[in-house]
Amino acid sequence: MREVMRIANQFEKWACEHIEFNELRDVWPYLLEEKFGKACLVLLMPSALMQFEDRDCLRVALRLRLPVIIDGRLPVPFDLILPNPIAGSGFREFRIQTIRNSLEHRHVVPFVPDDDPFDEEFDVPYFGIYGVDATGELEHIADRGTYADASQLLQNLAPGISMKASPVFFVNAEKS
Repeated sequence: MREVMRIANQFEKWACEHIEFNELRDVWPYLLEEKFGKACLVLLMPSALMQFEDRDCLRVALRLRLPVIIDGRLPVPFDLILPNPIAGSGFREFRIQTIRNSLEHRHVVPFVPDDDPFDEEFDVPYFGIYGVDATGELEHIADRGTYADASQLLQNLAPGISMKASPVFFVNAEKS
């Protein structure tokens, strides 16, 4: 029971630093009561709960699809599609998505919520910027190490594009 309480307290403290509570769609205490324990047990066997650490807090938060703040301190998957405000452009939308390189094959692959953020087979995630044409085809524009740099490039390419300075974890969301 002490381990369960320790984990709950650790996650609560971690969440206060990394979760954007204003973006929650659920009532925090009820969400934890209903889903936190199950999410922990999907990621860790009961016998391994004594090794629960901050890395596991991120894994649980991603599993629960909590709005994790993207501030460069954590490897957080991100996938954002925004309409292009410039009429007549070859791109109807822009997409910013976290990607990472496999260390063994050096292939670039999307970094998605079901991936382990600390998988040692991959480099640190970074942000791929793509233009999306009328057929939905993606064209790679550039890569940036931070969301802030990716956002700045998109604002230079498409003045008037609406983006938040500090986004949260979204998957294929038309939000920032």
